[in-house]
Parts: sequence; C-alpha cells; structure tokens
Amino acid sequence: MSGIMRAIDIKDGKGPISHLFMNAETAKPAPASSQALVKIHAFGLNRMDLMQREGLYNVPPQAGKTLGVEFSGVVEELGDGDTADFKVGDEVFGLAYGGSAYAEYLVSSTRMLIQKPKELSWTTAAGIPETWITATQALHLVGCFRPGNNVLFHAGASSVSIALIQLAKAAGANYIFITAGSDDKVQFCEELGATRGFNYHEDDWVKDILDMTDGHGVDVIVDVVGKNYSQKNFEVAAMDGRIVQLASLSGSKLDAGLDILLLENKRLRWEGSRLRSRDLDYQNKLRDLLVEFALPKFVDGTLQVPIEKVFDWKDIQEAHALMESNQSKGKIICVVD
Repeated sequence: MSGIMRAIDIKDGKGPISHLFMNAETAKPAPASSQALVKIHAFGLNRMDLMQREGLYNVPPQAGKTLGVEFSGVVEELGDGDTADFKVGDEVFGLAYGGSAYAEYLVSSTRMLIQKPKELSWTTAAGIPETWITATQALHLVGCFRPGNNVLFHAGASSVSIALIQLAKAAGANYIFITAGSDDKVQFCEELGATRGFNYHEDDWVKDILDMTDGHGVDVIVDVVGKNYSQKNFEVAAMDGRIVQLASLSGSKLDAGLDILLLENKRLRWEGSRLRSRDLDYQNKLRDLLVEFALPKFVDGTLQVPIEKVFDWKDIQEAHALMESNQSKGKIICVVD
C-alpha cells in the first residue's frame, strides 16, 4: 500500500513553534517484514519533541523527520515475516521505534505494539508507551531500585515522574520525594503518592530530605534537570546511591566548581540513559515488562495516566506552546481526525 497522507512537518527542518505545519503531501509508509501499518487515533507529546523540533536532539539513525514516539491506533496492514499474534483491525498502542507518530499512519515493529484493552481510551493509551517504558527503565534497569529504597524524582509533575511516583509506590519504596516549580504541582504529586514534595523556588530540599531520612538520603535519583542539580544530587544521595540522568534541562555543561569528592566517598553511580537510542531488543524487553506488570494495573485503575489537555492535532502549535510553558501536570495528547 502506498500513496500520501497528512503529517505534522517542520518548515526548514527545524525551528520555533511557528514552523510546525500540516503537510498533506507526506509519503504514506508501507510495512516491511515484521512490521504493522497503524492508522493513528492519538499521539502523546514528549519534551524530546520540542528539542527535536529545534534541532537540538540527537535523533537515532532509524528516525524519520516526523516527530512523535508514542501513539494509539488500529492495525491496517501487516508486513510478511513474524508479526506475532497481531492481525488487521486490532486496536493497539505502542512506541514508535525512531519516531514518526505525528501523522495519519506510521509503521511499527510488531515487537513494540501492545494490544489495547477495551477499558483504555485512545487518549489514555497514547500517553503510556514512552512515558512508562522510560520510567520502568530508569527505576528498575538503570536505577536498580530495591524495595525499601528512598527515591527522589526531579520535575515531579512531568509525565515520566508521574509514572515514577506510581511505580515506586507499587514496588515498595520507603520515602518518595519530588521537586517541582510550584506549590500546586507539589500538592498534585503528593496526592498521586509522593511522600513529600519540595518547591525548588522556596525549599532547601537537600537539607529537608537529609533531616527526614536521619541523614541517610536517597538511594535512587532520577534527574532531568542536569547542571543546576548535579552538586545537590551528590549531597542528598545515600551511600552507594544511583543517579539516573535522563535529560539536562538546565544545561549540560557543569560549573567548574563541581565537587566530585562526594561521588567518590559515597561510591555513587551516575549514569546517563536515553531510551530512544536503545536497540529494538532492549526496547522490546521493556515493552514486555510493561505488559506483564503495569498493563493490568492500568486496566483496574491502580495506575493512572493524568492528562493535562487533549488537542486536535491541527492545533499542534498550541500543544507545543503548552508543553513549553512548563505549566502542565500530566500528558498532553493530540487526536488525529
């Protein structure tokens, strides 16, 4: 099957929000071996989309120029080869290996598709794959979380931290701490399950955490802030603590005064991670973990996917503006007509 479709494109290949536009002359993809062509119902926004739009994201070789990595939709066509148990007409959601979810159609390896339970809406399903697979990887595979650990998640009202709060609670965390930029976001995170949240504009969260834990600190930190928090992460980390660096929103070049003595003395492990550049086998294992452990909890309501706002995909500029404002608490979803 070939032809054209609509997709969100970027004028000149990169630029500000105003460069986003609907391109009705985009080539429609065709499934290769072990792939499915999916007609998209909804897709989720992620902060990497903003960075990629600006030309600031290291896109993996397999990625197309179209933004977006998570989606829900219906299988319209299957390639040859092993397509597991999927068939035409199946309602699915999944992670687009490389990207291209801001479109009417995409092709995906069937190894990254998940059968959508009837209990989940299209919008909820579209907000799960990237966020929850990233959170699962950061907490369990990279962060090596163990029941009883104390954890700290920065940017607490972000979609990944919202998932992390719930995953840590379900896995038996002791203290679950978050930082956020407003009292409203702190309250939101505490209602979701965080033990204590800190407004980083007002609170000395390093001191408060050390006081609350009798000097122990936190065993696992998941950080997307970077430069501004690196030294504080060393200070608040417990002995043999693990720091997982997913992004560096405050900057990636550290100040010259960064003191790594704590890194040595506490035997800390500071590890960077990026899901999108992982190979298909690795991502498939994470998908299987999500299906086995988290999917039933989405169905029964134990795990939630808070959605800030749903947009028509024609309003993609407004959706990006909302994400750039840093005012959202939860997923921003676009629906494809």
